[in-house]
Amino acid sequence: MSFRTQPLPAARLNRCQLFGPGSRSELFEKMAKSAADVINLDLEDSVAPDDKDNARRQIIQAIGDVDWGNKTLSVRINGLDTPFWYRDVVDLLENASDRLDQIMIPKAGNASDIYAVDALVTAVEKAKGRKKPIAFEAIIETAAGICHVEEIAAASPRMQAISLGAADFAASMGMATTGIGGTQENYYMHHQGQQYWSDPWHWAQAKIVAACRTHGVLPVDGPFGDFSDKDGFRAQALRSATLGMVGKWAIHPSQVALSNEVFSPSEKAVTEAREILAAMDAAKKAGAGATVYKGRLVDIASIKQAEVIVRQAELIAGNQ
Repeated sequence: MSFRTQPLPAARLNRCQLFGPGSRSELFEKMAKSAADVINLDLEDSVAPDDKDNARRQIIQAIGDVDWGNKTLSVRINGLDTPFWYRDVVDLLENASDRLDQIMIPKAGNASDIYAVDALVTAVEKAKGRKKPIAFEAIIETAAGICHVEEIAAASPRMQAISLGAADFAASMGMATTGIGGTQENYYMHHQGQQYWSDPWHWAQAKIVAACRTHGVLPVDGPFGDFSDKDGFRAQALRSATLGMVGKWAIHPSQVALSNEVFSPSEKAVTEAREILAAMDAAKKAGAGATVYKGRLVDIASIKQAEVIVRQAELIAGNQ
């Protein structure tokens, strides 16, 4: 193993990120009262060009006026290829209260994109004397983004999370689909008269997870478009969690509980993790580097796995 240890990501819950358009201020109070860990107020795709200025003003007002509890409060700015993004950053940081935690950067293509936003954010923070540094979350939505995802993860100390934006990613890659996440009808294998559907997002998710874990950033799965398909949402969320992602977007309130359920360790898993830690502690005191737990070998690697589960359970308990 490299002598450079793998850094831990920010110690925050990120099981569900609930999105809402910045132009729909009547939704803000409801979002604040939801069970989502992260609130994403949107200035990008869900806001029409003529509504950008008003949406920005409404978000700035709501950041200070709405009680967001202990949630991470994030605003998705417009893309760097638009004339809107610089005004998003400047107005937010000059006029919004310190309750704002994070800026989400869409369609990040390389480290330079993160650097550009970082430079502007840093200048405004210094000019206005803001005490709390703004964190960043980048969205991988392009072929360039997935190619450069590791440099994006390492681009700034402000980086706390990276998400996969399936719809724009599919368009950038030229994928033959209009679906947003989930299994795609034509992405299957045929064997002995049977069709087997595989996951077209798997490789991109795994690459994002590897980049994030290398640099201490939270890997997050993006949207699932068919919010009437609860089983489909749960299936994709379970695959994402198994790969190492910590949470998922919700584009509809009904998806919040599903996401929290999947990305919260079960009581059985937490109990087992604590028992593994106790068994390994006893083995260590006896001078052994491994032991047997319920008929299977556990060792130092098992400790690391168990610690992840226990740490997540403690974060959830502390948030209630």
